[in-house]
Amino acid sequence: MDDRAEIVEVCTRMAVHADRREWDELAEVFAPAVTLDYTSLNGGEPGVLTPAEIVAAWSGFLGAFDATQHLVTNHLVTAAGDSAVCTASFQATHVLANRFGSPLWTLGGDYEFHLVRVEGSWKIAGVVMTVVWADGNKDLLALAAAGGAS
Repeated sequence: MDDRAEIVEVCTRMAVHADRREWDELAEVFAPAVTLDYTSLNGGEPGVLTPAEIVAAWSGFLGAFDATQHLVTNHLVTAAGDSAVCTASFQATHVLANRFGSPLWTLGGDYEFHLVRVEGSWKIAGVVMTVVWADGNKDLLALAAAGGAS
């Protein structure tokens, strides 16, 4: 597989494995240290996590939803040697039945993936998520963080 195709595949696998709750496979897409920047949604500061820490956090949070679907498209790849940047558009729908409003919350925006080649394979070393729009029940975020619907 050429570099561009492998890079797009790895970025797509991050979304697919998270949505399918395939936590072991999800861990495999990441480099040993990953900078996650979700500050456009949550504020705060970017963090550096291991694949195991990402899986622990995402499995608890995303696993609290009834379903999620992250669509990632419009990949633009720039690679130089053993590093690459892939930008892509995303739409992420979160579903959680609850007594207090709509069961849907959808975000749209852009991802900027930073990748490195590790032992011959491309791995994600950083993700910057920039939210451009949102629709639906943002309270689902707090309900999921608390462990599911009440």
